[in-house]
Amino acid sequence: MIKSKAMTRRKFATTSVAAPAVLSAASTVAKKARKGNLKQSVCRWCYKNIPLEDLAREAARMGLSGIDLLTPDEWPVVRKYGLTPTMASGVSTIPNGINRLENHELIGGQLREMYRKAKAAGVPNIIIFSGNRKGMSDAEGMDNCVTFLDRMKAEAEDLGINVCMELLNSKVDHADYMCDNSKWGVEMCKRVNSPRVKLLYDIYHMQIMEGDVIHTIRENRQYYAHFHTGGVPGRNEIDTTQELYYPAIVKGILETGFQGYFAHEFIPKRAPLASLEEATTLCDL
Repeated sequence: MIKSKAMTRRKFATTSVAAPAVLSAASTVAKKARKGNLKQSVCRWCYKNIPLEDLAREAARMGLSGIDLLTPDEWPVVRKYGLTPTMASGVSTIPNGINRLENHELIGGQLREMYRKAKAAGVPNIIIFSGNRKGMSDAEGMDNCVTFLDRMKAEAEDLGINVCMELLNSKVDHADYMCDNSKWGVEMCKRVNSPRVKLLYDIYHMQIMEGDVIHTIRENRQYYAHFHTGGVPGRNEIDTTQELYYPAIVKGILETGFQGYFAHEFIPKRAPLASLEEATTLCDL
């Protein structure tokens, strides 16, 4: 009980000191008006050469809703500008995920800790990875993923947090990754059968692996909690230099009634912030 009171006091002290700063930073940024039908975000790692404080300020100005793939120590920076940390990272890694039983204890501990932090900070999603095959069959890997998620889903449901396994391509960027197609990911979600265990549908990755983007999104709408963007080929700007027509994709997503976040994850070849603002405008339908 003493420890609980001490933590409460520290939280109160931090909150009461930080609140004016949060209001001040958010109120001094002139935000661009957006239609707001799609809550857009941006992945931090694509702008790693820009200080997070600067990226957050510019994202707020552009009318973005949040910043994606942040660790807990970064969340207060984006909150200061009225943005949401839209996807928490730090649980499992791309090659070493939940498809192996020997990883479950470690990753389970990471996820439980992230649940606690995400709930306290109002972070809606946590990213997780299947891991690479390393000679394992897809059937065995799915069984192991389902075992892990069955054990972890109740807490996610109680806290109202989405656990999102990302769909990644294994042709170009992530050789041997197991959750590399929608069919496998959707079947995993069906077996777990939880409203809080979902997929992160990366449009760039799935265009490479399977195409048929709009139809796939419509058919599996209930299993996709989050989206990432990127131009194909190259993972650069989502403009006319690549093969995907993002306005049509966004229209298809909106028609499903999607209420989650849509995060830009392209690597800009031109002026980074100008490219981000162009993409934000392109997808603001």
